[in-house]
Amino acid sequence: MMTTRTRRHLSALLAGLTAVALLTACDSGSSSGNSGEKVRFGYIGDFNGASLIAIADARGLWKKHGLTAESKVFTNGPLQIQALGTDNLDFGYIGPGAMWLPASGQAKVVAINTLGNSDRVIAQPGISSMRQLKDKTVAVPEGTSGDMILTLALEKAGMTKSDVRIVPMDPSTIVSAFSSKKVDAAGFWYPATATIKKQVPDLVELAKNSDFEDSVSFPTAFVAGNKLVADQPGKVKKVLAVLRDAIEFRSEHTDEAIALTADKLDIPVDQVKADAANNKLLGVEELDKLTENGTVDKWLKGMNDYFVGAGKLKQPADPKTYYTGDLFTGAGE
Repeated sequence: MMTTRTRRHLSALLAGLTAVALLTACDSGSSSGNSGEKVRFGYIGDFNGASLIAIADARGLWKKHGLTAESKVFTNGPLQIQALGTDNLDFGYIGPGAMWLPASGQAKVVAINTLGNSDRVIAQPGISSMRQLKDKTVAVPEGTSGDMILTLALEKAGMTKSDVRIVPMDPSTIVSAFSSKKVDAAGFWYPATATIKKQVPDLVELAKNSDFEDSVSFPTAFVAGNKLVADQPGKVKKVLAVLRDAIEFRSEHTDEAIALTADKLDIPVDQVKADAANNKLLGVEELDKLTENGTVDKWLKGMNDYFVGAGKLKQPADPKTYYTGDLFTGAGE
């Protein structure tokens, strides 16, 4: 017969087990590795944002360098910068449109990832030029590369944002709004644009990154919180060692990297392959060279000039104040 005391102990045990289950269920991220220093890593659910994380998970790179990783997906870079600032994230991934945030002192760029060519200005069928967007509704995720490509395309056409009706939207809303023809155009990117194309196969691409490659490069990057970089150099070096190993694997085994990314994101391999084709992959030795010879600084300075003109920065920032290239190259020594 069960005593009152025994029932109390059993109730306490069941309550404890229930609490553990609830905590586990609420963890929306994924973890890799069983031991080691914990790192919280943000990413975006596309090839640029997720491929290195997928490689590191699958090949045990976190454990190799004494880390345990908890990764969490975000819809854009600015949200990750915000999470870094509130100490809810250690590292994250941003596209070129969010680069003004570290340039304004809100984070450090710890590694360059790829050169992006995924951004587009897309329009509904029947619109064939930027000039035809005058007074029309244009959706854009503010502060992102979609915002950046739209601004550049308008400028090239002799227009500004005041010539169109800008509607700020998050990426998932843009997919549904454009597909249902509730907006005339959007500053957006692949692979989400490919999703829209399934509903609007004859949409028009009015501008892309390569239209501006003579004056602006579009690097994607990994970022870290300012305080973490200052206070935990050992953790930063370990994470950079993981990223370097993953970059090397991706450049040498691209097809396998695509497959690993597709598996992590639970989407078809062909879709990830098409996404990857919109970007230029850079090997680790190439990144070291581009960092040391000043090319990366040149890319960032070109972007800073754009951000000043777009009103995101008051004045150009010296890339050396926010790109820790010496830490990236040093992690390979």
